[in-house]
Amino acid sequence: MTKRQRVLAVLHGEKPDHIPVGFSLHFPADQNAGEAGVRAHLEFFRETDADLVKIMNENLVPAQGMISGPDDWSCIAPINKETPFIKKQLDFTKNILDQYDGDGYPLGTLHGITASSIHPIEQAYGYEGSRTLLVEHLRENETPVLDAMKRIAEGMCQLAWGYREAGVDGIYYAALGGESRWFTDEEFARWIEPFDRLILSEIRKAGCDVFLHICKEQLQMERYRGYGELCDVVNWGVYEAPLSMEEGQKLFPGKLLMGGLPNRSGVMTDGSKEQLVGEAQRLIRQFGPTRFILGADCTLPTELPYERVRWLAEAARGIEL
Repeated sequence: MTKRQRVLAVLHGEKPDHIPVGFSLHFPADQNAGEAGVRAHLEFFRETDADLVKIMNENLVPAQGMISGPDDWSCIAPINKETPFIKKQLDFTKNILDQYDGDGYPLGTLHGITASSIHPIEQAYGYEGSRTLLVEHLRENETPVLDAMKRIAEGMCQLAWGYREAGVDGIYYAALGGESRWFTDEEFARWIEPFDRLILSEIRKAGCDVFLHICKEQLQMERYRGYGELCDVVNWGVYEAPLSMEEGQKLFPGKLLMGGLPNRSGVMTDGSKEQLVGEAQRLIRQFGPTRFILGADCTLPTELPYERVRWLAEAARGIEL
């Protein structure tokens, strides 16, 4: 099987020749855009030899005015495929795939509604501050904020269609908002879930497989129970949430699970080759031979040697299913 065929097999519930492997990381600031970004992606794909070809997305919803109160969210303009940051990401994706000569499964990154809604204010307030401000403004006067979030969500839907046209097979939807420290269950259901569902449904309509990624700490994973009907693959912070792989199988019955390894600690970063390969073999035997992609909780450290991912890819291909 080719790498792409291997991924498609597990997506369809079929037995592959070997369990597919998929990992990603954020590239250094001087290697995450333009031709340098293209080269960095291609080097990562080549050196790691993983089955998923995940294209990172550093083209974020930009600041469009100072937002200090709920009414200021009116500065967020409608977004379409010609909006500069969307066009830049789609051109970047096309350039990578045009130059990629491997047989992997291409996957585009799409930041979910929570992340995309804080991006216009994150530079001014920082990550913690922007998360807090979004919650405060929604609680103070939800209408103008939700109107802006709707425009952002519609723009992410346009990105999904553009990704498909660019040649990706799947979209990695990075969901935030499930942490207990920000929204209550009721607020999440009112303010976040409807937009998540809108975008996830549109990804499906565009003809892409949906890889649902849920990360950060202290997650209320029950909030995502109903998302299973809108996705094909689920990947979450097993060690961050925390929620074990076994518990995830129960929460998302019948879904393909991706993960199993911590992303920034433990055996993934500090273990010997023998320890890392041994853990990969254990996970594959426990969760294979179908409905499983070996991966990590989230992105790996930028400085992680690529050979550590290659060890995992080689280990997976050394196990006959």
